[in-house]
Amino acid sequence: MSSPLPQLPAFFARLRARRLTTTFAVLATLSAAILIGSYTAHGVHGQQKQDDSSDATPLKIPTDSVAPNEFAKIARQVGPAVVNINTRTLPKDAGIRKRMNPHGRAIPVPQNPDEDDQGDGQGDGQGQGSGKAVPQGPDSPGFQDFFNRFFGGQGQGDEDQGAERDSLGSGFIVDPKGYIITNNHVVEKADEIYVKLSTDPDTTDLGRKARVIGVDKATDLAVIKIETDKPLPTVKLGNSDGTAVGDWVIAIGSPFSLSRTVTAGIISAKNRTIEPGQSGQFQHFIQTDAAINPGNSGGPLLNMNSEVIGVNTAIFTQSSGYQGIGFAMPSNTVVQVYNDLISPSHKVTRGSIGISFREGLSSSVGRVYGFKNGVLVQAVTSGGPADKAGLKPRDIIVSIDGRPIKDGNDLVAEIASRHPGSSVRIGYMRDDKPGDVSVTIGDRDKVFTEQAENDEQEQPEKGDPSENKLGIAVREITPATAAKLGTGGVVVQAVRPGSFGDQQGLEPGLVITRINKQATATKDQFDKVVGGLKSGGDVVFEVMDPKHPAAGINFLAGVLP
Repeated sequence: MSSPLPQLPAFFARLRARRLTTTFAVLATLSAAILIGSYTAHGVHGQQKQDDSSDATPLKIPTDSVAPNEFAKIARQVGPAVVNINTRTLPKDAGIRKRMNPHGRAIPVPQNPDEDDQGDGQGDGQGQGSGKAVPQGPDSPGFQDFFNRFFGGQGQGDEDQGAERDSLGSGFIVDPKGYIITNNHVVEKADEIYVKLSTDPDTTDLGRKARVIGVDKATDLAVIKIETDKPLPTVKLGNSDGTAVGDWVIAIGSPFSLSRTVTAGIISAKNRTIEPGQSGQFQHFIQTDAAINPGNSGGPLLNMNSEVIGVNTAIFTQSSGYQGIGFAMPSNTVVQVYNDLISPSHKVTRGSIGISFREGLSSSVGRVYGFKNGVLVQAVTSGGPADKAGLKPRDIIVSIDGRPIKDGNDLVAEIASRHPGSSVRIGYMRDDKPGDVSVTIGDRDKVFTEQAENDEQEQPEKGDPSENKLGIAVREITPATAAKLGTGGVVVQAVRPGSFGDQQGLEPGLVITRINKQATATKDQFDKVVGGLKSGGDVVFEVMDPKHPAAGINFLAGVLP
């Protein structure tokens, strides 16, 4: 009989295996129960809760409308009188019929200011001459595409001159018979002009044909007209002199072919002159930060009374688009120009007395010549009204008909508003003595056409340089040059870079006729005057350019180090 003891280990092994199996079975059962319970409790219930939106409240469009603000009222009131102006320039070669469509989606390139009628920077009568205060030219730092004119479509560069070019601008109706105000640069190069009203269908049709009534390049304004068989909506012109910096304004136009675009801003500044010399003589703009872009040109700038206080004309930009600085021609100027352009002559006639002067003179000039207000005469047009009345270079005009003259802009505004043939009484100072003379006003265009015809040119004279406290070398001018200028003097031969003379703008070829009102007709006189100059004292050079003798005297001045 075998012993039971050897069977005990096998028995316990089987028992342990069964217990382990049972344990795993129990654990598996519990896990399954937990998963099933979780799904039952959360999964199905969550799905049912997610799909249930019976407690949501439907949205509704309100039947009552919000009361419109002032901007909306102005846009609704003035919008119908604002028009799109489409222009077409025909190809120079009639055999080429290539077209460029302004209604495409390509962003139009702004047109640069037209340079065909720009002066050479010299003052033209009641004008300011060329200066160095404003950098110019395409390479001047910070002035790339400076003050772009901005109706779209007229590209720059190597554009196909044989292609038809369509351009877009804006304007506004001021007479129900179809008279429209816009910018001259919008229409001046166009062979065909079309106007599209706000009520016309929004199609690719260019609109109604228009004709030019008159243009004024000096203010960049134009009047055009369309034919109509019924009265058209118009805008009301406001008083731009009554505006103030900080006033709200609204601009309406067609930037980038987006018609009836409304933007808002404030008046940032007033009486801005953005172009020096003759070209900016009658352009004193309202500056605004209302967004205006290519295509806005010629559109209205409005005050909060729905009145036009300006015509959007130019922008300051380095990107060919809006950068927060725009310029509008004031409405008071617009009214005067418009009334002249619809007159039988269809032109603006401005008065002139035939003098030149320069704005922004150094304070040293005022101290040496003894004046704070007034205009120091630079040149007198030979045979012109001032010349016939006896006015001379170096005279200081201080009053007109007894009214004090503040500066050049004041003088220009006063004289230009007078009719040719009328007379004014001009008060002046000469050698610290007062004078008074009657001057007959001339036609500005005629006076300075004659001056341009008489303008002569001469190459700068050369010589060996020498040094003095001014940093310049000079020698006496030739008798021929003295006869041409009507005075003696010394010609600048060389200028040391960084010297006092260089800092004041002296250049080789210029003729110094006086220093601090003392004649420098000879080298000896020049040396004597220069020898008496003291450090810290005012120094005023009276300078003439033999290349442009009709430009008269330029006053360069500073304080000697």
